[in-house]
Amino acid sequence: MKHLLSAADLSLEQALKILDTAEAMASTQSREVKKLPTLRGKTVVNLFFEDSTRTRICFETAAKRLSADVINFSAKGSSVSKGESLKDTALTLQAMRVDGAVIRHSSSGAPYRLANAGWSHVPVLNAGDGNHQHPTQALLDAMTLRRHYAPSLGDDGTPAPGSGLDGAHVVIVGDILHSRVARSNVDLLHTLGAKVTLVGPPTLMPVGVEGWNASISYDFDAALATEPDAVMMLRIQNERMSAAGGGYFPSPGEYHRAYGLNKSRFQALHPKTGIMHPGPMNRGMEICAEAADSSKSVVVEQVGNGVSVRMACLYLLLAPEGGLL
Repeated sequence: MKHLLSAADLSLEQALKILDTAEAMASTQSREVKKLPTLRGKTVVNLFFEDSTRTRICFETAAKRLSADVINFSAKGSSVSKGESLKDTALTLQAMRVDGAVIRHSSSGAPYRLANAGWSHVPVLNAGDGNHQHPTQALLDAMTLRRHYAPSLGDDGTPAPGSGLDGAHVVIVGDILHSRVARSNVDLLHTLGAKVTLVGPPTLMPVGVEGWNASISYDFDAALATEPDAVMMLRIQNERMSAAGGGYFPSPGEYHRAYGLNKSRFQALHPKTGIMHPGPMNRGMEICAEAADSSKSVVVEQVGNGVSVRMACLYLLLAPEGGLL
């Protein structure tokens, strides 16, 4: 595999290889000197055509921890604002002899186009495209889940190599329609053996969702009553809703009452149920402050695992000895 474009492209063997490598990367990050010489001499360009905090900083940190040189590209302030196409941007970067490209784009399929159009011949890593895919987010979520819920743990508290998520149950709640995180997690969690339940109002469920590898529910309280291992709250994506004309639910208050992890639902959570969120969080909308800041929340841990997962992906795609096949 030359590129990482979709969580659906990963076999069980490939997914476990990335997760096991991410654990190895994480073990190096508690050292005083965190840098590894693995990608010394390589240049990675971060192409971000959409705003980002966690993903962009995580990819930059991951590349630098592997000793790669990093070029950060933002559509704002670049020639894209003057009308430059993705093709011409890619050709410019190819002329500069970069070794790998990380791309986030508002258009679904842009990373695939960059990887397969012949404009560039470097590995492409999808950092999120439209409402399509976000594979590294699904991988860091899986890494977090493995650390807490994998049935076989190593002596040091980390999952034993090759551990999947057989038997785990994850409830994903919110704006499924616009969520690349939901799509990627359904694909990867199914591959790893977990059961997924999608919860949200009918207006925020995609057409054809019944064909996904997940159960569908419109009742959040009923889903929580099944005592899942984790509940993942999704952000309401107002920017995509506004572009489509809005009208997906009557009011923020009504949405919070029906589908928000409010104080009463948080207090009623089963002790084993962890709280996840891909960020950024809208406190008071999809999640209350008590839940976001509680000991059951692994949101900050997800961010930390994001660095390790992206180090693993860059290593496996760019290092001569990596070999994500």
